Amino acid sequence: MKKEILQSIILSNSALNESYYKLELQLPKTYKGEMMPGQFAQLLAKESGAFLRRPISICDYNSKTRCLVLLVQKVGLASSYWCTLAPGATIDLIAPLGHGFTYSPDFSGEAPLLIGGGVGVAPLLMLGKKLQQEGIKPTFLLGARTKSLFVLQDEFKNIGNLYCTTEDASFGEKGRVTDHSICATPIYIYSSVYTCGPLPMMKSVARWAKQHSIPCEVSLENKMACGIGACLCCVENTTEGHKCTCTEGPVFRTEELLWS
Repeated sequence: MKKEILQSIILSNSALNESYYKLELQLPKTYKGEMMPGQFAQLLAKESGAFLRRPISICDYNSKTRCLVLLVQKVGLASSYWCTLAPGATIDLIAPLGHGFTYSPDFSGEAPLLIGGGVGVAPLLMLGKKLQQEGIKPTFLLGARTKSLFVLQDEFKNIGNLYCTTEDASFGEKGRVTDHSICATPIYIYSSVYTCGPLPMMKSVARWAKQHSIPCEVSLENKMACGIGACLCCVENTTEGHKCTCTEGPVFRTEELLWS
């Protein structure tokens, strides 16, 4: 899938809470490609003082309208800058980048479980929509520190079953995602697992999936600079040697990863 440098125009920029913003971007008419769940874009923010592009997961993309949706967590110079931009402003980005999730029925099966935490819920929304288009109803299990940090809940509910956990018990069940009752009750049998979020969470999910002999894919959030495999700062050590997360990932099968 060909990557391109695209001058995108902001259609809307919505604050979902104090930490997360939903950006809807219009891509130029010259862009005719597709984007897959699990891929990402590299965004430029020179005006913020950030020299390097920043990777942002693709939350959703409509190829008919060329509308790209990004979930941005306000944490640093670049992301804080994007969160201030008004409709009509432009963002220079490179997309689509990376290798996405496997959402064919051969891998997903009839009962996929999508587990996300923090800003890692973003690629799971598009993945859920792709699975829905295949006639599959996914189950979402999302975790956050507290209730106010959950985002896009209505959109997830429109696609599949939604379960939540919080560390402070303010919403859903208390604890980590793997502490949720759907992970402990034998009546819940899943055909596949997809996960994205903080590394400790993904490691826990990978162990749980392995214990139950469920195939699992993870989307790594390694630090990146170039996004095209040149700088090697995002390298992950795998069973097949070192691989660039930006080009050969960010999605990997857990059996490929040494920490799983």
